[in-house]
Amino acid sequence: MKPAVDRTRCTGIGLCEVTAPAVFEVGDDGQAHSLLSELAEQDVVAAQEAVANCPTGALSIEQGETTGS
Repeated sequence: MKPAVDRTRCTGIGLCEVTAPAVFEVGDDGQAHSLLSELAEQDVVAAQEAVANCPTGALSIEQGETTGS
């Protein structure tokens, strides 16, 4: 599973960074960025919460396999 940000929709509100700080951060450019190329199993729930709570719908999780830890 890969976290993704649609930068055309992101307004940099930062809820993703608060909800899933290991997965997303808002950069100096005011846009959210994914910190991971693949979600680790322990980050899946937080990432899903961030996606569900993003007010602009800019976040998604592309399906694939999770990496264990």
